[in-house]
Amino acid sequence: MTMHLHRAERTDRLADGLAAMLSRPLEDPFAEEVVVVPERGIERWLAQRLSHRLGSGPGGQDGVCAGVRFLRPSSLITQLVGREADDPWLPRQLVWPLLQVVDDSLDEPWCASLARHLGHGLAEDEARLRAGRRYSVALRLATHLHRYALARPVMLTDWRDGRNTDGAGRPLPDDLQWQAELWRRLVDVVPGPTPDQRHVSTVDDLREGRIGDLDLPARLSLFGHTRLAVTEVELLAALGTQREVHLWLPQPSPALWDDLRDLGGVLPRREDDSGRRVSHPLLASLGRDSRELVRVLAEPSPDDIVDDGDLGPPEHRPRTVLGWLQEDVRAGRAPAPDLLAERGPDPDDRSLALHAAHGPHRQVEVLREVLVGLLQDDPTLQPRDILVMCPDVETYAPLIGAAFGLGDLGQDDDGIDTHPAHRLRVRLADRSLEGTNPLLEVAARIIDLVDGRLTAGDVLDLVSTAPVRRRFRIDDEDLETITDWLGETAVRWGWDAAHRAPFGLGTVDANTWRAGLDRLLLGTAVSADGPPHVAAVLPVDDVGSGSVDLVGRLSELMDRLVTGLDALGGSGTAQEWMTTLGATVRGLTETDPTEVWQVAGLDRVLAEAAEHAPTDVPLRVADVRVLLDDRLEGRPTRASFRTGTLTVCTMVPMRSVPHRVICLLGLDDGAYPRQPTVDGDDVLARDPLTGERDARSEDRQLLLDAVMAATERLVVLWTGADERTGERRPPAVPVGELIDAARETTTDPALPRVIAHPLQPFDERNLRPGGLDLEEPFSFDRAALAGARAAQDLDDPPSLVPSALAPPGDLRTEVALADLVSFLENPARGFLRDRLGIALPREADELGERIPLDLDALERWQVGDRVLRARRAGATGEDAYRAELLRGELPPGELGTTALREVQQVVEGVVRDLDRFTGGSPAASVDVTVDLLDGLRLTGTVDGVHAGNIVDATYSRVGARHEIGAWARLLALVAASGRDEAHQAAVLGKGRGAILGPLPAEAARAHLSTLAQVRAVGQQIPVLVPVKTGRAWAEAAGDGRRTRAARNAAGGEWAGRFPESEDRWWTRLLGAAAPLERLTQTGPGDLDGSLPTQAPAIWRPVLANRRTP
Repeated sequence: MTMHLHRAERTDRLADGLAAMLSRPLEDPFAEEVVVVPERGIERWLAQRLSHRLGSGPGGQDGVCAGVRFLRPSSLITQLVGREADDPWLPRQLVWPLLQVVDDSLDEPWCASLARHLGHGLAEDEARLRAGRRYSVALRLATHLHRYALARPVMLTDWRDGRNTDGAGRPLPDDLQWQAELWRRLVDVVPGPTPDQRHVSTVDDLREGRIGDLDLPARLSLFGHTRLAVTEVELLAALGTQREVHLWLPQPSPALWDDLRDLGGVLPRREDDSGRRVSHPLLASLGRDSRELVRVLAEPSPDDIVDDGDLGPPEHRPRTVLGWLQEDVRAGRAPAPDLLAERGPDPDDRSLALHAAHGPHRQVEVLREVLVGLLQDDPTLQPRDILVMCPDVETYAPLIGAAFGLGDLGQDDDGIDTHPAHRLRVRLADRSLEGTNPLLEVAARIIDLVDGRLTAGDVLDLVSTAPVRRRFRIDDEDLETITDWLGETAVRWGWDAAHRAPFGLGTVDANTWRAGLDRLLLGTAVSADGPPHVAAVLPVDDVGSGSVDLVGRLSELMDRLVTGLDALGGSGTAQEWMTTLGATVRGLTETDPTEVWQVAGLDRVLAEAAEHAPTDVPLRVADVRVLLDDRLEGRPTRASFRTGTLTVCTMVPMRSVPHRVICLLGLDDGAYPRQPTVDGDDVLARDPLTGERDARSEDRQLLLDAVMAATERLVVLWTGADERTGERRPPAVPVGELIDAARETTTDPALPRVIAHPLQPFDERNLRPGGLDLEEPFSFDRAALAGARAAQDLDDPPSLVPSALAPPGDLRTEVALADLVSFLENPARGFLRDRLGIALPREADELGERIPLDLDALERWQVGDRVLRARRAGATGEDAYRAELLRGELPPGELGTTALREVQQVVEGVVRDLDRFTGGSPAASVDVTVDLLDGLRLTGTVDGVHAGNIVDATYSRVGARHEIGAWARLLALVAASGRDEAHQAAVLGKGRGAILGPLPAEAARAHLSTLAQVRAVGQQIPVLVPVKTGRAWAEAAGDGRRTRAARNAAGGEWAGRFPESEDRWWTRLLGAAAPLERLTQTGPGDLDGSLPTQAPAIWRPVLANRRTP
């Protein structure tokens, strides 16, 4: 018996060869065939492929794959060396005795550098910080030792025997000598033979026939491996003396194999010259793993291995850019000129499709269009024929979920799919457990909160998870209310002052969760006319009776969370941590009865995390975080692949598996290939040998495998431009090498073309033939088409409205004073909201996470405005300023007092002016009814009337909005009273205010009629008079002849330092950054709402009746 090598560039050829071999039955009819596969995805594909070959009829579609046992390499090695599933030398088990050895040796000289790294003997703060590395460092070292056993077992043997070498004939570097002593200490405390001892004895036993009860058939196969460790090859070669062993290896180029077979065995990677023997650039730059496998397989004796040769090329290879590229790779050379001359590519060849987009979101949108186009063009293509591979599935998973498979949720109002891809079912094959089990997500968030600051945003993220929302009955409206409360109560971070003590703020209670909840709870108990504050708590004044229950639920949630976090503080054993964490999660969550698997999944992960941990090794939260993270990584299952749906997975599980279409998503520069930080404690990384694992080389090999596995099309997508700045970005370096190699494949250097996609899916280039140099429109998105049409309408609208709207039914009979004032303050809002019923979503305020140390201009205005309103409502200065100190929006301590003192100076100045104008008279509200021209009647209430005069006050400088509101109310008051020169209005604020009036009653009625007529026009067409811009126009235009001056003045307000054009209502009406000229457009028909016409009508009377105090 011996070990046989079978090679092919594609795994379908290998699978057919394996099927042919399996069709010859073993001597024992009841024995199972054993096939060892590297990944679950390959297992699923291979089982399906074999089912079409084994026992199938003439059609080749009715067979069955039975009597075949699939194993992973680790399972086979376990059987060979006789180790158990709880092998104490595996990293997750070895980490615990390693921790004990390190803890016991911190004061010994050999352990000095490791002890210093863990904070031993350092100052208290630094020691506490470094102690958080303890478990992660131990796990990292245990993983290194495991890799040493696989790659260089002789090094561990030398260490055990007292020789500190690197396993390659050189002394161990001085700064790594401590690892040899650490290994010797572990050998003394861990029971059983070491991995290197087991390996040597297993190889000897196999070669001598002392195999005992080996549960393996007379022949077995290893399928699809692109990399094998030296120890694995040695074991297989030894097993080949007792069993018939077949290696089915995907190798891109038989010519390369033949050229390298005489290179010899393993040697330092820096001495490997195999790359210089390669003629094809992709084999040189991407094929290191394939080349080094040749050296690894040369380690055993030539008598141990029989090379059965290459199984030949695919039966059919298309004459496309991709097909020719694969042909050149197989031949191991760049195409010669005479061969190039025979290749006449189709100018529209898209076998190798390259797409550069703006960021991950846009990449997924482009992928969606590409896939729908392929499925539409080829009726024989099915989703199962397409494979999408992505280096970072976790980043792209939510984007893919939103772009595909929405079903009925992706329909418009007419019940039509907005995009055909919404009917495509997608299977994300190997997401992390945290991404698929919400309870594990909650557990991970809780661990992050244990030593975190408990910020408002972090807690809100936890509250937003589905299990927590179900437990506390929190719907979307409740979540929005809680967010508003957090902003109003100024919750920033920390449960209370004691919780902030580790951060040096143990005396600052402001902006904590406790302070915010106290304000909410007090707000449910204190009525609006109750005391302004109770003790040192300011109640929230808008907690309605309908929100009392929500306040209670939020309080209970926070009480349970903080109780759990307190229980998880400090240190404890792994068992104690997992028990407490599980109880905390269960206390905060509730799952649907149909999703009890989530609870079982949580319990399983927590149990596994504590399974092998000793009961006397304490862990801190940083240790537990690493312990859990190690269990929450992606675990692809066999059932996740080849289900008939569109499969999305990482680059590894389906490597080398042929598909008609392979898409590579997210191959961004900097993200691919991986750029792992070289670990200074890794002996293998100091001077690696050929065949030893290298993440960057592995990622490059994965790209080469994908190139060779695509039978018809290969689609590559990357971020080709910054999604914010538009700055161009190159593809990942291996992708650039692929493009260069492909362009040398034919006589047309323009192929393959890179399509640079526009930023937005509704860009017209996506939606018209020829827009992206394609004959047909690229996009299938109906929503994007509607958006593009709307954008074209905005680019060159014939008018703001096609025709004037019919006047409302009550427009000619009655107008409310409040509606008139609101309209004059913002005519765009008056037209969109009041006439068309268009409501703009409220702009959500971002929750702050820092304790304020100063106030910006807006924050200072908000404080001053609240205090001024409180003073006008009759509050004493002491109560008003005390309320601000308790509100939590001022900086703490003296910083807040200083800021409030500055606000106080302004407020008290305005209050003194108020007292001077009102004479201490109380404010009154006057109901008014005025009969205007054309039978129109105005009704309403004028507030803030003191002894017959209107007195308004603002913390800011008096501006156009304040003046126009006071003017309209003054006109109503004068016209209703019928008394000439009896009333005036004073508007007070920072700096110089304004006094309006007095004026005759008949003039007031006429001016009021004009304003009502302007509003009437504004109910049919937009009146284009922004309040500040309109005042500036009217003031500069004078009698109407200074048009240029009016344009300059109005332009300064419309697009100046504080541009009125950015007001959200005007932006919604006119579009972003609309020029001033848009305001000069006249309306349809006889109506005219333009700025030059209506601004003087509104503002000339105001300016004529205005003076400064």
